Amino acid sequence: MSVRATARIVATRAGLPVLAGEGPLAVRRTRAEGPGSRVTVIGAMSAPLGGDRLAVEVAVREGARLTVDSAAATVALPGRRDGAEGPAHYDIRLTVADDARLNWLPQQLISAYRSELRMRTRVELAATARLVLREEQVLGRHGEPPGTLLSRLTVHRAGRPLLDQESAYGPGAPGGWDGGAVLGGYRAAGQLLCVAPGFDERPVEARMLGSTAVLTPLAGPGFLVTAVAPDALRLRRVLDGVLDRVLNGVPDGVRDERGNDVPDEALDAYR
Repeated sequence: MSVRATARIVATRAGLPVLAGEGPLAVRRTRAEGPGSRVTVIGAMSAPLGGDRLAVEVAVREGARLTVDSAAATVALPGRRDGAEGPAHYDIRLTVADDARLNWLPQQLISAYRSELRMRTRVELAATARLVLREEQVLGRHGEPPGTLLSRLTVHRAGRPLLDQESAYGPGAPGGWDGGAVLGGYRAAGQLLCVAPGFDERPVEARMLGSTAVLTPLAGPGFLVTAVAPDALRLRRVLDGVLDRVLNGVPDGVRDERGNDVPDEALDAYR
């Protein structure tokens, strides 16, 4: 039997008036390291399995600050009847109002062998909203091939498209997904998206971050870091270097392809 479950989070300046989970999606208020609220998503059972339909809905009201993370990685697993249930679906909907901030920082998504997952993340930002969003995908558990993973991220700001990106990995994905033009044999892929009105006046320049990551400005106030790596640990190291600079002002967090510090103060425009 497939599972249908939705977790809902609403953050205001006064707190968290809505904090509700279902089935495998448990949500808990946890201690925030700075201003605002923090919520941790806790997997209460194995999911998503084939045929499951899971959703997380987050709304950050005007002037509020919210960080959402997870207690552990999400593992996409094969269905109970060897694929007869069809693919699992995981939908994430994030809405951030004016002068509000959302840090969406879940742990990795692991695509286990013979699993099939279709993941969709939709983001709606007001004109003065701020967003940091991290996505990390690990293709297969240790020593096994990956399942099939289709993922799409769409971001609208002030009602206009800012980013629309789709990726496909594993059996059934378009040919070449494991070739030199896409993963090049690596098994971890991720991205870090930062959007803030300050990037209008202080845009970020495109650059390589090491040999397997690139920072690209968007056609709007923000940038996207895209990276691949041999494993989840090294992928996280690349993305966290930029994340520490953006959120905390750590001066030596971002390095170029030669390992040198990148002294770009434009990254500080998020704060």
